[in-house]
Amino acid sequence: MLPYQARCDKLRKLLKKSNYPGLLVSNRTNVTYLTGFTGEDSFLLVMPDGEVLITDPRFTEQVEQECPGLEMHVRLPGVSMSAATGRACGTAKLGRLAIEGDSLTVSARDRLADQLPKVELATSSGLVETLRTIKDKSEIAAIRQAVRMAEEAFTTMRGRLSRGESEKQYANGLEAEMRRAGAKGASFETIVAVGARSALPHARPTGKLLSEAGFVLIDWGADGGLYKSDLTRFLVTAKISPKLERVYGVVLKAQLAAIEAIRPGVSCADVDAVARKIIADAGFGKRFGHGLGHGLGLDVHEAPRLSQGQATLLEPGMVVTVEPGIYLPGWGGVRIEDDVLVTRNGHEVLTSLPKSWEECFI
Repeated sequence: MLPYQARCDKLRKLLKKSNYPGLLVSNRTNVTYLTGFTGEDSFLLVMPDGEVLITDPRFTEQVEQECPGLEMHVRLPGVSMSAATGRACGTAKLGRLAIEGDSLTVSARDRLADQLPKVELATSSGLVETLRTIKDKSEIAAIRQAVRMAEEAFTTMRGRLSRGESEKQYANGLEAEMRRAGAKGASFETIVAVGARSALPHARPTGKLLSEAGFVLIDWGADGGLYKSDLTRFLVTAKISPKLERVYGVVLKAQLAAIEAIRPGVSCADVDAVARKIIADAGFGKRFGHGLGHGLGLDVHEAPRLSQGQATLLEPGMVVTVEPGIYLPGWGGVRIEDDVLVTRNGHEVLTSLPKSWEECFI
């Protein structure tokens, strides 16, 4: 059985607990999660006795293919989304309706209120996202596939790395190889950062040649069609200083220790603290300026977050990245990233590319 009905039923339980008779799902990714529909410009109305997709004629055939049996309210040309939503909600006869406060704009909410003067609109946050943190078997399989696509592409590109290529050319090649491996595309704009530019955690590829420094940081991921992967590796292409080996060793030690700490019942903040202490004890505490990791799924960044102050407890089925880094402006940065599944008894590292210091050399 497809998981979508079960997901909607779980959402209904959350709605009941929050005293929301219905929820208007406006976040496109949340609509996909609950129905399997991958189109845009559509809302999902979740009610105590069913769901209605509010869409337009462009998507009726797609809905029938992707979501057989899903009820549709099709807005005709010239009918605004707020008017169509108002009509669908009015037909449902809901006295109180929750909206996604993190998705629906203030102006869209006001237009909807004009259409539903007798309906109380309540702002909700994170209801569907809470469900999305725990992946089911089909989702975990999809993430594994996205990891495989990313790793296959990287292995190919590593084998033919040319020092005459630019960061941008290498990033383009990596993304092309992911598509050849079956991916829809990249999960995000691929990061290829040579030398001192690797101190920029979100460096955008430029025309700088790989030969202009002795090392390069590569952060990439595959979009498997719906689910994403996210990895980072560090490659050494020339003679380097002992300092680089030391920094890399600290980051790798921090990452391995944090991964080892992942298991059900441990807080996200505590896992972050494991890596952060190792980096701080080595004298680089101020040079690790981001969270340890984030959830991974339909979005490349989603809940939970492995970061300071995050009290969320890890649960089986969560998939997170673990990506500590040290960034030294004007010199360079090191980050290592893997995708990790929380299991009943601990964890499973879904990524498998080598990352020992000796295996960084090209």
